[in-house]
Amino acid sequence: MAAASRELLALLQQFTVETDRYVDTVSVRDALHRTDLNALGIMMGAARTGATVTPGMLRHALNLSSPATTALIDRLDEAGHVRRSRSSVDRRQVHLEMTEKALETGSRLFIPLAREVEQALSGFTPEELELFSTMMRKVTDATVNARRKALEDAPE
Repeated sequence: MAAASRELLALLQQFTVETDRYVDTVSVRDALHRTDLNALGIMMGAARTGATVTPGMLRHALNLSSPATTALIDRLDEAGHVRRSRSSVDRRQVHLEMTEKALETGSRLFIPLAREVEQALSGFTPEELELFSTMMRKVTDATVNARRKALEDAPE
């Protein structure tokens, strides 16, 4: 591995650690668990694509057991961040929707970070940003592939 690649990998690791620290710091104010925030992030991503979020989808995406998923959804429901509804097609299926409160909480927690990152990126050209976006997509895909392989190699 070239020195530049090693340095970039170290910087990506440091970015991950600092992002985790930020999330830990801001989530304390709203008494949200990291898993709660991850679930809301997954739900926000699904909303952007028009996907329906179900407990099974969250369980799979967060690699949780069924009881842990139920506890997560109960916490989010009790905090007013999600609303459960039954599918009109299959009444056995539960759909989860983010509430306005969840969107407001998410905005309050993450807009300050987004502003800081946006300012940090403001000095780059559109071409540099496109290159960086391509790199981040590939790094993210590689991380997903590594996680998938780790799950496949995990003992049953």
